[in-house]
Amino acid sequence: MMRLTATTACAALLALSLAARGESGLSSSTPQDSNANNSTDQLKQLSLDQLGNIQVVTYNKTPSELLKTPAAIYVITSEDILRSGVTNIADALRLAPGVEVGRMNSTTWAVGIRGLQNNFSKSVLVLIDGRNVYTPLYAGVYWDVQDMPLEDIDRIEVIRGPGGTIWGPNAGNGVINIITKKSSETQGITADALAGTQDHTIDDLQYGAATANKLSYRVFGRGFERAHEYHSDGINEDAWHQERVGIRADYSSGPDTFMAEGDAYRGNSPRIVGTTPLYDEVSGGDINLRWERNQKDSNGFYLQAYFDRTLRTNLTFFGETRNTIDIDFVHHFNLGNHNQFSYGGSLRWSPYLTIAPTTLASFVPPSGTDHVYTAFVQDEVHLGDKLAITLGGKLLNNNYSGYDLLPSARVLWSVTPHQALWGGVTRAVTTPSDLEENFLIRAEEAPSLYLQVLGNKSFMSEDVIGYEAGYRILQGDKLYVDLSSFWNQYGHLQSFTAPYINSSGGNTYINIQYQNQIAGHTSGFELAPTIAIAPWWHFHTSYSFVSSTFTANGLTSDISSSGSVNTYEKSTPRHLVFVQSKLDLPFHLQFDQMYRYASQLPAQKVNAYQTMDLRAARTFGRNVLLEAVGQNLFQPHHNEWGTGDPTQPVIGIYRAAYIQLSFSRAPHPQH
Repeated sequence: MMRLTATTACAALLALSLAARGESGLSSSTPQDSNANNSTDQLKQLSLDQLGNIQVVTYNKTPSELLKTPAAIYVITSEDILRSGVTNIADALRLAPGVEVGRMNSTTWAVGIRGLQNNFSKSVLVLIDGRNVYTPLYAGVYWDVQDMPLEDIDRIEVIRGPGGTIWGPNAGNGVINIITKKSSETQGITADALAGTQDHTIDDLQYGAATANKLSYRVFGRGFERAHEYHSDGINEDAWHQERVGIRADYSSGPDTFMAEGDAYRGNSPRIVGTTPLYDEVSGGDINLRWERNQKDSNGFYLQAYFDRTLRTNLTFFGETRNTIDIDFVHHFNLGNHNQFSYGGSLRWSPYLTIAPTTLASFVPPSGTDHVYTAFVQDEVHLGDKLAITLGGKLLNNNYSGYDLLPSARVLWSVTPHQALWGGVTRAVTTPSDLEENFLIRAEEAPSLYLQVLGNKSFMSEDVIGYEAGYRILQGDKLYVDLSSFWNQYGHLQSFTAPYINSSGGNTYINIQYQNQIAGHTSGFELAPTIAIAPWWHFHTSYSFVSSTFTANGLTSDISSSGSVNTYEKSTPRHLVFVQSKLDLPFHLQFDQMYRYASQLPAQKVNAYQTMDLRAARTFGRNVLLEAVGQNLFQPHHNEWGTGDPTQPVIGIYRAAYIQLSFSRAPHPQH
């Protein structure tokens, strides 16, 4: 098969788009029938003016206009996700500039923002409706259990850069906030059935209703089964499945809104370490409650509490049971005519028990309670109509490294109502995890000779000071451009000591221990224009550049996908290119294309690659949508991320295709 270049791909995309439009025989002003959409408004095109003025909440936990936010924030809309053809949350994050996503195998992704990409996503804070899905066991995210019907996602807000003041720890490189739709927006019955080559099946069934007293709710069930990826060694053991049920309810009264949601899941998540398949069984669930008050004078508060349970077991390695309780509060109000003042805090407790079926790997002690306590203040000062300065600071305490102070300063200059310049400096930290402090893995290399990887009770928080600047402009209804640049200075990053030897009880131990010996910086920029070529043709494009330089204060051992100078410098794509084209054609047809390019990752043994996804869809009446999607079309399979094990070949991601049939029926209006 001919290997397509980026130029050839873009030329073919343009020719195909124009040909499809030219064959219609209709004028370019013919709009798509709005009544032919799935669930009426689910696939509605967001105009550029609406995009520039969209309300975001992730920056300071209160609604603010995107154009007036002094941070590198990008919004992935519901329509972007549905028309990209992705089938999971991790792959949907590729739509945002500066977000690096590498699929390691069928069940595992490495996600990063502006560098430090790794298979735990440890420097990125991930939230679902404000609920933190970070696990202190690995200092990261279990992407395999973050799932929901994608049509329930209202938007994903992505902050690139440190988010320390408002969100606290583990937001060193950014924040990803997945925000679901209110239950009042998902009324009626919806059902989706998917069949494909890799995603063998994904099935959703959902029902939403409302009562006369402003209470609305929805319930859903979801299940999927996915095939294994390409293994050159023939160990095809990463096929998996998962089932989930969930509910959300919303109620409003004057300025107050209340939300309650929860879900429960179970399934498996196999993976391979070296040549050994590990068959993880996963289950869990959560309950999330929120009370929010937003008054017209910008006064209000936000109170959220949730409980999360995670259970992950493995008969050959180790597992974890963890219960997390979190309470988060923010109060914002005006101080005079020019100050918007906020303060708040959070309490997080997370008791856990690690399960080690063998003596090969364990945590010492095997159980405990992780905690993080935070308090913050922030003041947004408006100097006239065009200039705003935001100063803030957060104090946090955790059970491993004690206290940390996270200050922040940001400035916004609204040059015109549709043009803004901003800049900022922020300090953020990634707190230690159980892995870095309590881990113990021991392997017998020869009689009475053992190799050990040890946690370090003196492991410190990793820190970053981020310097940022950006520019946004909305040019009529044709062009929206977002440009941001950054310089991140890191200290105390995770590393390993050089091997050292000690003897005890007649045995000899070769030890490698976690340390904080690496420091350095990353720099770069992201350019993300959105272009409305015509009312029926929209382009979302982005280019991201990252340069990395790190040094070690001592000898380090390159035994992991993180923890050495080589892996920090050469595990992030220097160049990322993304193009999403969305065509609304006559006869209720949609034709969408998604092209991406990622440069090489030498430390992960991954070459540069480019690929494309195509989606064709047609609506039938008001209730039925039929889609056909091809994914990763340029190659039979390609590599995106390493395994962290030099003895294991990199796993390839297959070319795939699927068809999906969706049905929706809104409730009959009540008279």
